[in-house]
Amino acid sequence: MRIVFMGTPEFAVPSLERLIADGHEIAAVYTQPDKPKNRGMKLLAPPVKKVALAHDIPVRQPEKIRQEGVLEELAAFAPDLIVVVAYGKLLPKALIDLPKLGCINVHSSLLPKYRGAAPINWAVINGEAETGVTIMDIAEALDAGDIIAQAKTPIDPNETVETLHDRLAIMGAELLSETVVKLQNGTAQRTPQDDSQFTYAPMLDRSLSPIDWSRSAKEIHNQVRGLTPWPATTMELKGETFKVFAVEETGENTHAQAGACLGSDKRGIRMACGDGKILRVIEVQAPGKRRMAAADYLRGHPIV
Repeated sequence: MRIVFMGTPEFAVPSLERLIADGHEIAAVYTQPDKPKNRGMKLLAPPVKKVALAHDIPVRQPEKIRQEGVLEELAAFAPDLIVVVAYGKLLPKALIDLPKLGCINVHSSLLPKYRGAAPINWAVINGEAETGVTIMDIAEALDAGDIIAQAKTPIDPNETVETLHDRLAIMGAELLSETVVKLQNGTAQRTPQDDSQFTYAPMLDRSLSPIDWSRSAKEIHNQVRGLTPWPATTMELKGETFKVFAVEETGENTHAQAGACLGSDKRGIRMACGDGKILRVIEVQAPGKRRMAAADYLRGHPIV
């Protein structure tokens, strides 16, 4: 099948690689423009672009998908199907209607739950026990198209976004491979989304980072798991702001005021939470320092 692929970050890479491995003709890859990063502000190519160039696939990086000439150029690639995976731009109706087999999206949630930019993070932050991937027809409304296929997976209570992201990326690629075959032979089924079950997964920002110790130990644990590695949760300790990358529930109770530091042990820093439980901070990053185990930091910086 002749496919135009639209995607940008690491999450999209397994899907593109699987389509290539399956023998489909990737007519072109559309991805976000190179972005300046790090101290030198050197332009870095998106992960999807690197894969495309390695396979000699034409790459296009329009600043705006609606800008003049983009639709005409895409039409000239004559795709049977457009596959979108974390591209990062909303598509106009004229583009959606272009390929004869449609325009489909691989989304990292069980739609209609968690439509939006950060579905993996919010599933973890909200303490969901299960998530998955959805392949859907793209509609003009955000993540609202008919569902073609879904695959589910449990979320381990201690799993972070980092590991869940990678697992869902592989699941998405596998489900995409199966779905493209069904689209090709005309056996794909569609199910409209139940909008009454809709929830939103907005983009992350640093306003979500500060830990509110008046919340329960489990809620804080989920917050840390869901915001690692970025923007990461933060806590105040000895007048400084630390990033927190990992915590664990100890199962112990305390009558101390929420937010009180109860000292340290061989594993990390013990903190009192709003539900009377103790949470242990086990991985931190002090200002100007690297990310490290809290126990390693405490060896040179005792807190009591």
